[in-house]
This record gives sequence, structure tokens and C-alpha cells, in this order.
Amino acid sequence: MTRFGFVINTGRCIGCHTCANACKMQNNVPMGMLWNRVLTEGSDIIDGAIGQYPNVSRAYLPVACQHCENPACLRVCPTGATYKDEVGRVEIAYDKCIGCRTCMAACPYNARVFNWNEPRRDPDFNYGDKDVPVRTKGVVEKCTMCKERTDRGDEPMCVVCCPTKARIWGDVDDPASDVARIIREQRTHVLLEEQGTRPQVHYQG
Repeated sequence: MTRFGFVINTGRCIGCHTCANACKMQNNVPMGMLWNRVLTEGSDIIDGAIGQYPNVSRAYLPVACQHCENPACLRVCPTGATYKDEVGRVEIAYDKCIGCRTCMAACPYNARVFNWNEPRRDPDFNYGDKDVPVRTKGVVEKCTMCKERTDRGDEPMCVVCCPTKARIWGDVDDPASDVARIIREQRTHVLLEEQGTRPQVHYQG
């Protein structure tokens, strides 16, 4: 059985937002939305810092859908639009989404966005992977673990483009994979473990 997941090394993350922009371009994400965000820990602004000059520090936390083993979003979706596929990805069937946003309220990671208006793109055409579905007004969307790429055997675009190799992706159930080895041998943690969602995104650092 295959179960895809990530390890993100926050010690390597330099807050360049390349992962967020690569995700946006790959997946045709509209203006004003991000599926993949890079938060600055301890600050409510991008690239903020902790402390007072000259004793300041800065740490980054990339956050997207955690592709949970026990996803809160799936349990509350009234139409079955949110589902977990055979390789462990939490996905959305856009044709079943009625825009109730219950999944957004249930997600403890604030990992979904909603198309309140007709999606706007700049430049004014669809970009990214030709196989990525075009979402419309009134549906929820989020990280798909680059489903179209990973179905073809490629890595997610955020992993490919990270300049510091802070992101590792693979089969967490394959003991020989890099991602499984890191989770097994090194100290990693998941976000909001107390929620019981069992994320498939692990963090180092």
C-alpha cells in the first residue's frame, strides 16, 4: 500500500516563498489565494521577527493541507466532495462541492480557500499543468499534493522548486523511502497533534 506524505525541515526553510509561488503556478491558483503559505512563527506579518533589535530571530513555517489520516474536513462534508484517495491524499471533487464551507470551519490548519467570486488570473488566462481542473466560483480548493504530477510519478512542484531542499516527499509506508526513513530515524513532529487528525506532513526543526 502506498501512502504519500511530506517531511519539511524548518531549519532549512529561508522564507523565500518559492514553494508557495511554484504551487500557485502549477495548480492555476487564482489571484488573492494561496494553497501553500509560509508563516513567520511568532509574528502576525510576513517576514516579521521575534524580539527587539538587535536581539531578534526569525523562523518560518510552511503550511498547507496536512493530508490527514483522520481528516476533520472529510467527516463533516455533507456531499462527499472531500475524500481520501488510495494513496493517502485528501482531495476535493469540485463537481460535488456545494460551497457550504463546513470543511473550512472543521480544518484546524486553515488550509483551504474559497472562490467567493469568479476566479481572476493575471495574466488573464489559465496557467500551470494542463491536466489541473479549473475551479469555478462557489467551490473550496486546497493543496492536492500536485495530484496530476504525482499520478504521473513526478514529485510535487513545491518539492522540485525548493532551493534549500527543505521539503521531502514520498511514500511514508515504504521503509526504504527518504521520507519514511527521516520520520523513523530523526526527530519529527506534526502540527496540532492533540486534534487527532494524524497529519501526513511531518516537520523537522
